[in-house]
Amino acid sequence: MAAQNSTSEISPCNDTSTTTSPASPRSESRPPVSLQQPSNKKGSSKSSKMFRRFRSVFRSFPIITPLCKIPINLHGHDSHIHGGTRMTGTLFGYRKARVNLAIQENSKCLPILILELAINTGKLLQDMGLGLVRIALECEKRPSEKIKILEEPIWTLYCNGKKSGYGVKRDPTDEDLMVMQTLHPISMGAGVIPAEATENPDGELTYMRAHFERVVNSRDSETYYMMNPDGNSGPELSIFFVRVG
Repeated sequence: MAAQNSTSEISPCNDTSTTTSPASPRSESRPPVSLQQPSNKKGSSKSSKMFRRFRSVFRSFPIITPLCKIPINLHGHDSHIHGGTRMTGTLFGYRKARVNLAIQENSKCLPILILELAINTGKLLQDMGLGLVRIALECEKRPSEKIKILEEPIWTLYCNGKKSGYGVKRDPTDEDLMVMQTLHPISMGAGVIPAEATENPDGELTYMRAHFERVVNSRDSETYYMMNPDGNSGPELSIFFVRVG
């Protein structure tokens, strides 16, 4: 499912809703954002001063390119997990820049989470094509602050057991929303979103979208398992959110 390394426009594969290439999110004739509010959306909590300072210097951190090739024997997650909820997950970003993770109730809703990860987009999508990838995001428990786990601002990032920098939660930018709007007809697929004729120094804007099974283990632990359509032997991705301490 990894996007091909090509400068030509690629139509999304395994798309269950449309067969046309998504329009450019940078086009002058941008479509209006018509994404719906998620059913459980509430007002976002205020970021602390420490978090704002951390986010301001986050982009100066080096981009980590982990190997992500540790073999792990886990059964596939093609079928519905008891107690799980189906969500839409999208990995997207410019090929040479950091990857972003968006989680939505479905492809037509505004994202409930945008997380910027210190992993190169092209490298992560390439490694996913080689087999199973496990992303673990950990943060410390703060008993004095009663917030939901997906509202935590900063995470320590691990890819297949290797520490790979940080993940930072942020509000959706205009470009994030245009990417989500452009991809809203697409349920599953991977490819390149057409951009302007001007070449971007960070490469093509690539994406990978799939259904994920959300399993809430406790108030301090949630897991998202990528669901392969029709039980095929495609790449596997698991994302773990854990508060420790």
